[in-house]
Amino acid sequence: MRGSQAPGACFMRECLAMSDREIDQQLVSRAQRGDKVAFELLVNKYERKLQRLLSRLVRDPAEVEDVTQEAFIKAYRALPTFRGESAFYTWLYRIGINTAKNYLTAQGRKAPATVDIDPEDAEAASENELARDSSTPEQEMMSRQVAETVNAAMDALPEELRSAIMLREIEGMSYDEIAAIMNCPIGTVRSRIFRAREAIADQLRPLLGTHKDRRW
Repeated sequence: MRGSQAPGACFMRECLAMSDREIDQQLVSRAQRGDKVAFELLVNKYERKLQRLLSRLVRDPAEVEDVTQEAFIKAYRALPTFRGESAFYTWLYRIGINTAKNYLTAQGRKAPATVDIDPEDAEAASENELARDSSTPEQEMMSRQVAETVNAAMDALPEELRSAIMLREIEGMSYDEIAAIMNCPIGTVRSRIFRAREAIADQLRPLLGTHKDRRW
């Protein structure tokens, strides 16, 4: 531990040089070692996105909330089995869809057509030697603030930018797939995703105390 820096602050600085998938891998690795705050950050990051996905299967908002919570509980219990063969969000959404289908079956209701999720080839997972940090109020506050800031920045994006980055980062689609869905060239897709990430980074910089030449 260096000086008096909070563990959460150190981790956030490490995240600035990582891709979104690499950040998830770091959080999963820490959660697998018992860091509950790391898993809480993953919940904060993906809860609303998972709810939106599951609302395609379970129509009632209250039921969607319950199924989403159950999916996260199952994901937490299954964390030891996660090996990074797919992106974390793809793995989580599969659990969510299966949870929703099982819920509907138990209610004697038929699930709508399955929501297909096509996982991309997993990036080579890097092994990180991170010390196991205990949860602190400062770490929990930082996690919540970052998650809230990212969600607010996403909601504020123009529709074309928000759609592009959600299809890429939330649905896990390839650039080719996104270009076909949005009916535009791949170069336009890349540009929109880049602009969306920059807009989100602009909102995170004041919170994290970083400079404009650093990426989140």
